[in-house]
Amino acid sequence: MESRRVTKTLEDQWMVERQVREIYDYFYSIPPNSQSVILELQRDKHFGYLTRGLTKLGPSFSVLDANRPWLCYWTLHSIALLGESIDAKLENDAIDFLTRCQDKDGGYGGGPGQMPHLATTYAAVNSLITLGGPKALSSINREKLYTFLLQMKDTSGGFRMHDGGEVDVRACYTAISVASILNIVDDELIHGVGNYILSCQTYEGGIAGEPGAEAHGGYTFCGLAAMILINEVNRLDLPRLIDWVVFRQGVEGGFQGRTNKLVDGCYSFWQGAVAFLIQRLNLVVREQLGLSNDLGTESADDSSDSELSAEEEHLEGTSSHVQETCPHGKEGQENASDTIKIADTGYEFINRPIAMQPLFDSLYLQQYVLLCSQMDGGFRDKPGKGRDHYHTCYCLSGLSIAQYSWTDEADSPPLPRDVFGPYSRNLLEQVHPLFNVELDRYYEARKFFSCL
Repeated sequence: MESRRVTKTLEDQWMVERQVREIYDYFYSIPPNSQSVILELQRDKHFGYLTRGLTKLGPSFSVLDANRPWLCYWTLHSIALLGESIDAKLENDAIDFLTRCQDKDGGYGGGPGQMPHLATTYAAVNSLITLGGPKALSSINREKLYTFLLQMKDTSGGFRMHDGGEVDVRACYTAISVASILNIVDDELIHGVGNYILSCQTYEGGIAGEPGAEAHGGYTFCGLAAMILINEVNRLDLPRLIDWVVFRQGVEGGFQGRTNKLVDGCYSFWQGAVAFLIQRLNLVVREQLGLSNDLGTESADDSSDSELSAEEEHLEGTSSHVQETCPHGKEGQENASDTIKIADTGYEFINRPIAMQPLFDSLYLQQYVLLCSQMDGGFRDKPGKGRDHYHTCYCLSGLSIAQYSWTDEADSPPLPRDVFGPYSRNLLEQVHPLFNVELDRYYEARKFFSCL
């Protein structure tokens, strides 16, 4: 009999499993009161690590000079999820810095004087929305930003990351996310985007960065979120996407980004948010499975009709809510109902009831993040790795997604049973799963930009 070939990938997987098993074995061998201490979210230490990163970074960070708005976003968003805020001077400094990153012709570069790029534009806009307040929000030149987005539009229907740059699903998402949250999205921007993203869904069910590439957790989130924001999510093969994403949660409890890859804490958000978004797409999933009108019992059919009516009411009521959030109305709004519906998709979606149980083990994911990714200030990819601001941001975002995955309505706190560890210490603020900004900051931005 031919012996089994042991590959480097398999060796690495065994090593990670062994490290995680040792952590879990130790955790479950100690008394419950000691377990509770280990499970606590180290809020003060995380806040200290994050605020230090806003004021001074070591020389090793020079390689991230073209990603400085990202450093702002990862840090500010993490602080917001902890329910904390920064002092007024630091806030003003952050706004001033991001304003200097804004190109005179629209968009944001990686630093002052650098060329505008869709990725850093997304990071800068999300940072300013997270800071909140009139100064931060009014600093965004939406007119020139819209012009920049149009310039990045490619004949394929997708977007380029920058002038002469690559076309991929990440560019589609960052462009549509920014346009949607700033209330500047329109038919010209979204034209052809759905066709491009659809061409990137692979035989596995996930979404690749570009046609013909491998399905990937980050690109799958970007593609799915963008398709929801342009109201074309029904074009994706959602049952196949579900098949792919549910198998990305590994034996460690965390998610991997691709098939046969190692667990990584950042995919707690990228893959966890994909599963969370699908929970609000129950009607589309049932329709694609041929179950929408054939549930077997009359009462189930009745409940389906009422669910559909409730969702239709959400869709029909979006433009009136824009009027409510902006007491002075918006000139020409009554003649722009289609545009308003596109721009308001993010609000409509988050306020849909969750009609499907989580597609992943939310408590097991929280266990991995708290026991295997949490460090003494900051979070890491996996045992054996160091902490960084990127993984801190997405581990906390994923932790929030997991905590709220059983909550039926936006703005409702999860039950204690759905939060792993001490409830009062571990409960995070809720994120908007389409934009990955803290939910209250999203509502503030929506109200502000609805009036412009």
